[in-house]
This record gives sequence, structure tokens and C-alpha cells, in this order.
Amino acid sequence: MALRDDLRWSGVIRLMLGSALRWSAPDGAWTEPDLHLFPQDGHRYEIMDGSLHVTPPLDGAHEATVRAVVTTLRGAAPEGWWVCARAGIDLGASKLVPDVTVLRPRSSGASWSHPADVGLVVEVETAASSRYDRLLKPSVYAEAGIPAYWRVEAGTSEPVVNIYRLDAGQTYQLDRRIHGPELITVSRPYPVRLAPSTWAA
Repeated sequence: MALRDDLRWSGVIRLMLGSALRWSAPDGAWTEPDLHLFPQDGHRYEIMDGSLHVTPPLDGAHEATVRAVVTTLRGAAPEGWWVCARAGIDLGASKLVPDVTVLRPRSSGASWSHPADVGLVVEVETAASSRYDRLLKPSVYAEAGIPAYWRVEAGTSEPVVNIYRLDAGQTYQLDRRIHGPELITVSRPYPVRLAPSTWAA
């Protein structure tokens, strides 16, 4: 079949052969414009230090937990705060997409938020993302100065929320682990009451 199109955009070549698409990597580091070339197919496309990272589509239980976290945070949010699912953060050579992002009042509203606008990031951990959510992503969030990080373990019999705070050395320290039906109040990024067992799918 004849080559119908040869489109170069931001270092990524898209070749259209009939209805089939083939992609080749850029010559250098991956950048944010490259992410726009991927289809909206349920995968999560992110850049970590210039390298592409792809997370496969996640199951309904994961998505239900993300919705529950968003609902809890929105219900407690003071005026002007924004709680968003899958809002990207521009971290220089990394472009990451947390499960939940909480934006401060008077944030820029850009499609990729600046770390200074972010009060909290939340990742809902899965078997496929465990090392990524425990090691790589939080280290980048911490270096960028994002003050609070929650890691939700949703694969157990009931969700567990690990609450981290940023210390003076720009690393996250575990503040507490929250689980069960009892409402517990946490103070960052604003006072919010959690009862993780109510999030179970």
C-alpha cells in the first residue's frame, strides 16, 4: 500500500499506511508536544526525565477509587481550590499525570500545571504501578517542592491511604497510614476527613 502521509512533528514521525499507524521515537528526549501524537486509548502517557513511560488502561475498581478520592477532596475544598483527575504537571524534563491533582487558588489554569500551583498529588497504586508510585514519581514530585503526597493502596481488602509530607531536605516523610471506617482528619493541603473503607469498590 502506498505511503499516504509522512508527517514530522516535534521530532516524532507519524507514518500513515492506510488505517495503520506506526510511530518512531524522537532523536532526542521526549517532550510534551510528543504526547499529543498518541491516541486517547485509555493508556497513560507520561515523560520521566525525557523518557516515555506508558501505563496500560486500569480496571473499574481503580477508577472507582480515584472517583472516591476526588469526591472526598472536592467536598472539603475551600473556595478557589481545584481538585482534578488526571491533570498533568510540568516538571521540566518530566511531564507526569497523577491520578488526582489538587490545585491552589489562583492557579494559572494551564493544561500542564506548574508545581508551585499544586498543593497535593495522589496516586492510586496498582500491581503494575507499585514501584513507579512508591519510588520514581514521588521523588520527582518532592524535588519540585510539591508539599503533600498521598499513595492509596487500593488492591487490599480495603483501601489504605499513606500520607506523606515534604521535609526540609525535599524528600517525603510518611506522616501516617489511614484505613478503616472511622473518619480521620488530615491537615494538608486543607483540612479533610477520610474514611478509606468507604472508598472500597
